[in-house]
Amino acid sequence: MTQTDTRVGPAAAGPTPGRARPFWTTRRRDQLTGYLFITPQLLGSAVFVILPLVLVVWYSLHEWNVLAGSFDFIGADNYAALADDPNLGPVLRSTGLFSIGLVVLNLGLALLLAVLLNQKLRGTIVFRTLFFSPVVVSLVAWTIVWGFLLQDNGGVNGLLDTLGVDGPNWLRGEGTAMLSVIVVQVFKNVGLNMVLFLAALQGVPTDLYEAAEVDGASRMRQFWRITVPLISPTIMLTSIITVVGSLQVFAQIAVLTQGGPGTSTTVLVYYLYQQAFQFHHFGYGATLSILLFVIVLALTVLQWQMRKRWVFHES
Repeated sequence: MTQTDTRVGPAAAGPTPGRARPFWTTRRRDQLTGYLFITPQLLGSAVFVILPLVLVVWYSLHEWNVLAGSFDFIGADNYAALADDPNLGPVLRSTGLFSIGLVVLNLGLALLLAVLLNQKLRGTIVFRTLFFSPVVVSLVAWTIVWGFLLQDNGGVNGLLDTLGVDGPNWLRGEGTAMLSVIVVQVFKNVGLNMVLFLAALQGVPTDLYEAAEVDGASRMRQFWRITVPLISPTIMLTSIITVVGSLQVFAQIAVLTQGGPGTSTTVLVYYLYQQAFQFHHFGYGATLSILLFVIVLALTVLQWQMRKRWVFHES
């Protein structure tokens, strides 16, 4: 009878007692590679995001007069001054009006254009290019051109005059200045949201529409019951981007209206700029920037928390 050899070979004997495990293992080498890849991003975030936030909070606790060379600690006095600022209420009202108008017009027009350009028609590529081209144009150049067009004797009123309509002074009237700024901004950025909506529409399965047509659903019912739920993640994304962008508008106000007439177009970012760089109240300007940060953060978190009710794929 043959006996089986049960001796354990060197490969199965396990680590040799007393032999140190090598430090430079494959796992640690992979971890180091990953850390090296994310180091530039971490350094950039630390230098250009975290450090400025810390400094802004620090500056908001001081009264910094650059002209006098003083930098005095005043605690929470700048935050208390927010409640006593008579201009803050109108500024926040103008900011809210601009944001609501921009978000509604931008998203509505972008979705409408995307639905129209999603049709299988000739020439749609040309129109896509035309609608998207303002996105890549310089913001300041775009705003300056529109500033000339919206003057009292500018191109817009000249066109209205040929139709027998006496146009207003768009940028100097309290009832038209904010509307003019909103429209200029909508025309500038509507192409970006249009492209995002168009990509989402092209991802909706066509067999769902075919099944709905068999069941007798109208085009409008198909849009609200099929299209809108399936592109709701894109609607959520574009709404967050547009809301945050509307709260950070500056160049359009600075070039077109300078916050006027009165404070009718003075939004929070432009008011922050006035306090810090025109009136040299850097401490109070830093406090306003903290207020802006809190508003943007609160709205973003609120929109993100509401995604389970708005977004079809969220449960």
